[in-house]
Amino acid sequence: MLLDATESQLVLVDYQERLMPAIHEGPAVLANARRLAEIARMLDVPVWGTEQNPSRLGPNDAALRAACRKTLAKMHFSAAEEGLGEWLRPPAKPQQGGNARSLPKHLQKPAPLAAERGTIVIAGCEAHVCLLQTALDLIDDELEVWVVTDACGSRTERNRDAAFDRLAGAGAELVTTEMVAFEWLGSCEHPAFKDVLGLIK
Repeated sequence: MLLDATESQLVLVDYQERLMPAIHEGPAVLANARRLAEIARMLDVPVWGTEQNPSRLGPNDAALRAACRKTLAKMHFSAAEEGLGEWLRPPAKPQQGGNARSLPKHLQKPAPLAAERGTIVIAGCEAHVCLLQTALDLIDDELEVWVVTDACGSRTERNRDAAFDRLAGAGAELVTTEMVAFEWLGSCEHPAFKDVLGLIK
């Protein structure tokens, strides 16, 4: 099972200016999140952000915030508790009414729903709190969750690694930034290959 850019969305959790200095290997975690956001932009993958209690922890990193379609300010640790799921699964559009020659409603075929991007690639801080709780809720909501481990962080390695163990046990796929990039590309013949490679190298 490989990632497909056309079926993916990227969620970036709480890369906030007052939190990142406390994160173990914070500069590397943030650099990988920025790479992910830029690769997503190149490949037309929607990007969403969250900020935990931004009045206390400040906004997300400016480059990440700019890459997001929307940023959800939240107080719950799980962004799914505050509406992230509605962003990831927009409501189906109502069917258009027919004319006098249309079949009765009970005989009409339902209109096909817009293609759903049910693969959620997620990364963020802290891995054992907001990232973990959001990812577990998305799994409960029957979304396919892929956690980008080298773009996730906690204040301690032990907490970060415990989160990865728990997420894997719950059914999340654990990947790295480069794995996501090359799976989204699929081929060295992809038009964005050289630009993405430049970001990775």
